[in-house]
Amino acid sequence: MDTQTQNFLLHATGANSACKTETIQSLWSDYGSIDRYELRGSEHQSAIIKHVCPPEKKHHPRGWNTDRSHQRKLRSYRVESYWYQHWAKQCGDDCRIPACFALEQQGNEVLIALEDLDSNGFALRKSRASMADMHSCLHWLAYFHATFMGQKPEGLWKIGSYWHLRTRPDELKTMAEGELKQAAGTLDKMLNEARYLTFVHGDAKLANFCFSYQGKKVAAVDFQYVGGGCGMKDVAYFISSCLNENECERLEDELLNRYFKSLTQALKQYHPQIDSAAVEADWRALYPVAWTDFYRFLKGWSPGHWKIHAYSERLARDVISQLSAG
Repeated sequence: MDTQTQNFLLHATGANSACKTETIQSLWSDYGSIDRYELRGSEHQSAIIKHVCPPEKKHHPRGWNTDRSHQRKLRSYRVESYWYQHWAKQCGDDCRIPACFALEQQGNEVLIALEDLDSNGFALRKSRASMADMHSCLHWLAYFHATFMGQKPEGLWKIGSYWHLRTRPDELKTMAEGELKQAAGTLDKMLNEARYLTFVHGDAKLANFCFSYQGKKVAAVDFQYVGGGCGMKDVAYFISSCLNENECERLEDELLNRYFKSLTQALKQYHPQIDSAAVEADWRALYPVAWTDFYRFLKGWSPGHWKIHAYSERLARDVISQLSAG
């Protein structure tokens, strides 16, 4: 461990010494790493360091090595830092996130010291989710959306999520001409101008949820793309990360019902003045729009992606047909 990281971690946790035990993962496009450290002399047994250190030579797994992509990533880490400094403490037990011990920024390099969720009851990661697992994650999303309902995303992305139209003009340009491409602006506007807006996690895939051993509780990580938006963007994106096309078709109603049941409970708790039935009516209608918007992004970003399937195509056709009909 270099001296800078060591001093930062010891100061952040009050530890006498620290030892790196593993690299959990590298950041996207080799922009740094997430590492676990064992601590001594601290109230915490261990801690996580997210170390952002952009490479001199940019690399992207799918070939999008543009300056726009580079600047988007740099901004995402600034947003995540602001999130932990100014917003994260609003999250309660029903939308659990890691505590942030300290932050340090020098130019484009960022160090974030975080609670180790593994040592605090959320040690499981899943590549395949059961219905109970998905219910737990949708409960988390519902409480997250209710917590920030109606708030302005100061210091965050004005429009949350990494795929929205304004930040992805290159991917739109590469799309084949057709009705979906022509509808891109309308889809984006419908989501951004929804009657009810909140904060969206922005990258709420299964891999960003940490599960308790019983599986009934989850915590979420990775807040690089948190910002304003319609909650259906998170819900559609999450479900797409868990299910194949046949499962999406079969389980859509059950999963949406579960989400809105939790959202109603959460709104009653945090915003009793808001009509939860009105929110549900507005957002249910926008679920296929959110799905189609992400599908539109994939068609430009990675045309061979496994999420481009018959269910996505059917929703897109239905949405575009409704737009055409006015």
